[in-house]
Amino acid sequence: MAGRGEQERMFRENSERKELERQRQSEGRLPPGQALTLKWPVLHYGSVPQFDPETWDFRIAGLVEKPVRLTWAEFNRLPQKEVLADMHCVTRWSRFDNRWEGVAFNEVIKLATARSEARYVIVHAEQGFTANVPLDDLLRPTTLFALRHDGAPLPAEHGYPLRLVVPHLYAWKSVKWVRGIELRSSDAPGFWEQNGYHIYGDPWKEQRFDTD
Repeated sequence: MAGRGEQERMFRENSERKELERQRQSEGRLPPGQALTLKWPVLHYGSVPQFDPETWDFRIAGLVEKPVRLTWAEFNRLPQKEVLADMHCVTRWSRFDNRWEGVAFNEVIKLATARSEARYVIVHAEQGFTANVPLDDLLRPTTLFALRHDGAPLPAEHGYPLRLVVPHLYAWKSVKWVRGIELRSSDAPGFWEQNGYHIYGDPWKEQRFDTD
């Protein structure tokens, strides 16, 4: 049972969270059905994969003019940028003002040049995990492959060494432990989409499940 001091601390933190939540809601930044969190919950399917910089690679395949394979050293030499963005999880928490640093999707895709018929992307990650995202969504300036979060390297449980960040969609589209992308002319469901999640995942429309 929590002592008096611990109870007071928890009360202060909850009061602070609720006040910030009201502010974000008044600013129009809190999607419907979401609650602000001051923490960063860890949610993923399967175990945290091991990373070996000597064998790790990133591949671009499918409807591209030139398939690409990048080593870890080559990927880190690509131009990098910083994006400040909110994160909304399908499990109803929202974390605001995340500072991501990494390589913009636009920088990556221009290495391979998408063919004109490419409309969708399958994102491939460790352990066979996949997610589908329309190409136009990935071409937004806020989409990047993150290497760092809030000034520090990504924690392993949050996607180290590389995480896709698609801030305007639910966070399951911001795939952890990314290993490549495959461009397609037609859409196809990824892992969570095959297991009941919405094919697109817009938090402002509460597109959580395939019945929404």
